[in-house]
Amino acid sequence: MTEGKHEETSAAITARLDRLPATKTVWRLAALLSIGGMFEFYDLFFTGYVVPGLVRDGLLAHVRVGIFTGPAAFVAATFGGLFLGTIGFGFVADRFGRRPIFTASLLWYSLCTAIMAFQHTPAGLLAWRLVAGIGIGIELVTIDTYLAELVPKDVRGRAFAFNQVVQFSAVPVVALLSWQLVPRAPFGIAGWRFVVLIGALGAVFVWLLRRGLPESPRWLAGQGRLAEAARITAALEARVIADRGGRALPPPLRDAIEEVAAPGRFAEIWRPPYRARTIMLMVFQFFQTIGYYGFASWVPTLIAEQGIHIGNSLLYAFVIALANPFGPALALSFADRIERKWLIVFAAFGIAAAGLAFAAQRTIPGLVACGVVLTLANNILSFSFHAYQSELYPTRVRARAVGFVYSWSRLSAVFVSFLIAALLNLGGVPSVFVFIAGAMLVVMIAIGVFGPATGGRQLEAISPD
Repeated sequence: MTEGKHEETSAAITARLDRLPATKTVWRLAALLSIGGMFEFYDLFFTGYVVPGLVRDGLLAHVRVGIFTGPAAFVAATFGGLFLGTIGFGFVADRFGRRPIFTASLLWYSLCTAIMAFQHTPAGLLAWRLVAGIGIGIELVTIDTYLAELVPKDVRGRAFAFNQVVQFSAVPVVALLSWQLVPRAPFGIAGWRFVVLIGALGAVFVWLLRRGLPESPRWLAGQGRLAEAARITAALEARVIADRGGRALPPPLRDAIEEVAAPGRFAEIWRPPYRARTIMLMVFQFFQTIGYYGFASWVPTLIAEQGIHIGNSLLYAFVIALANPFGPALALSFADRIERKWLIVFAAFGIAAAGLAFAAQRTIPGLVACGVVLTLANNILSFSFHAYQSELYPTRVRARAVGFVYSWSRLSAVFVSFLIAALLNLGGVPSVFVFIAGAMLVVMIAIGVFGPATGGRQLEAISPD
């Protein structure tokens, strides 16, 4: 093949994509997707921070939805929406394309969040939170599939680490804004409403992001739209060549695998070799959430239970929250050097060890240090599994498969808070972290024993037809 003329096949297009050097064009694509994801994380993480304001305004008083009451009903509405979005609508990105669903779901949850900010009844608040959660769930699935397909194979790990550096930067921002706004009522308006409205600013960026992002050439090729896929690939190649000062690109990969252009069906993820992967990821997702949300959602309480005044515990929880972007930032140096499955295993071990050490601390420096290490390990686990699960399925079913397995974490998250609360009452902080360590042991076995290797391999080689 020459730079000027290429055979238009799926294998030829993926061979050209995966040989691209990681220039500013590649990182710009990752950055645009990550900015969209940053608003998504802001919207997701303000759930816990605005609850005191909702309680003060009486919006969660006497609220009961099934077994969920008060603040738990608001959290359940959030994760219930995420569950519906991931399991019920994950397929839309496979059906209609990565680009339109990325922008549509961003607009969806931004507008629903803005409407929620103006609600004055518990029913309206919970209904719009549920609907916004559906949009966030769709966006979570779409970003993972979109990013995995756009970036070259040798930088997938770093691209996902970078993606989560940007996304997790929203966590200290929402913590700071909530600290400043939720206790107050600027201009006579409850501060929590401002926190929520700031999250809706993602809608303002939709047009900018949409113009800067091409459709996934892999998805187009899978739909049989090879001419469009080739045209987008050629445009990316031209930009990368310009980034390199006109130097020619490396030759396309010689061993690229052709993926059959066919409509994806949910039943496909239950056939070999995907059935074993699906079951493995279902188990993984259900238990990894125990470690992640079991700590992240309970940091102030867990610190207070160790004998620290509750007012100070909020400050120390904010310090620990500042560590969120640094886990994936540290991983930028090794994300593509260590096999993905082992990164997940090592991170899970780190969560278990740091959690047990946290339970043994009685001093502020010790608690903060263990909390920071646990947060770093949590977020290394997070970027690693977001990359990993998107690598394990073919393009035609990637979004719906990722949505289905990821939905098990959303389902688990709904009940984790109840389990943590019960364990705190029964055995205190040590029992919580023994429980988390047990969950991480399941994670290590599921991925370490049953997970295939993916690092540095073409997506089509990991999931051959």
